[in-house]
Amino acid sequence: MEIEEYIVASDAHLVELASKGDQHAFEYLFTRYREALLRLFEQRLGDKDTASDLLQETFIKVYLHLNNYSSNYTFGQWIYTIARNTLVDHLRRRADDISIDEKFRAPAATTPTPEESVIINQRKAHFEASLDELSDDYRQIIEMRFLDEYSYEEIADKLGKPINTVKTQIRRAKAAVCKMILDKE
Repeated sequence: MEIEEYIVASDAHLVELASKGDQHAFEYLFTRYREALLRLFEQRLGDKDTASDLLQETFIKVYLHLNNYSSNYTFGQWIYTIARNTLVDHLRRRADDISIDEKFRAPAATTPTPEESVIINQRKAHFEASLDELSDDYRQIIEMRFLDEYSYEEIADKLGKPINTVKTQIRRAKAAVCKMILDKE
């Protein structure tokens, strides 16, 4: 089979070929689902190395049980179920490894302490005062970039300036704000 035929082949056809020993067909199935499954594992775990390990474990299971695949489900549903079960198994194993103290430890506070609130408010006041001292051009560009969250391209379009000029002005404005804040502390 030619490479182009693998690329356009349906999942069902690739499964059929792979179950008959066609390694290229299995590689194309792997390529089709690798990124989505890796993203699923990374989102759930927040750990790229473990996500990669679980991806490999999932595809080993798929390879070993390819003959058990039933066309009653799409291949995507089938492989997602295997991935989900692999993740659940991993989480169970990991939960068994955690000590009883860690299982019942209170989660870290998500709200700042009173002291942190004071520091945050002081920094915010310093920042706002520094913005007021900037030239109008620098203040506008800082507000667009960091308060309104415009991209460099959007700022360049709105101001009618070249993007490199915008980047330079943002860098200079940030340096000026930082210097003013440091001088106040």
